[in-house]
Amino acid sequence: MPEDELSRSSHSNPGKSLVNGIKTNPASNNPKSSFSVPVGPPVYVDLAYIPNHCSGKNTDPEFFRRVRASYYVVSGNDAANGEPSRAVLDALLEGKSQWGDNVQVTLIPTHDTEVTREWYQQTHEKQQELNIMVLASSSTVVMQDESFPACKIEF
Repeated sequence: MPEDELSRSSHSNPGKSLVNGIKTNPASNNPKSSFSVPVGPPVYVDLAYIPNHCSGKNTDPEFFRRVRASYYVVSGNDAANGEPSRAVLDALLEGKSQWGDNVQVTLIPTHDTEVTREWYQQTHEKQQELNIMVLASSSTVVMQDESFPACKIEF
């Protein structure tokens, strides 16, 4: 790149660079800085899928403060990789507690795991206080030689 283009580039975007297509601030010491959510109003959606199979790598209380959904889908059935993550489920409680209103939220786990069962039992009172309902599935889908639990969502 010619020097004058490089100079213009750094002046138009001082202190920031692209890493894997994501703007980063090299002055920041926060390892999550490249994934931080920009300041702004919350986003309201009907249904949100918790990223990365509910792994704690990319989801924190800020996600739940900003992405306000009527329904959150929690997938993940890999305890060895921390999926689903107890920290993410706790982050839902923390984030929802800061909404300022008591709208109902439904959590839809796609798998019955020990992590979700323990979290449900240990935080049930807080869930009721925050108007969070955990949807348990009693339905099963059968396809040829395979069957799996399923949930039906109606809007």
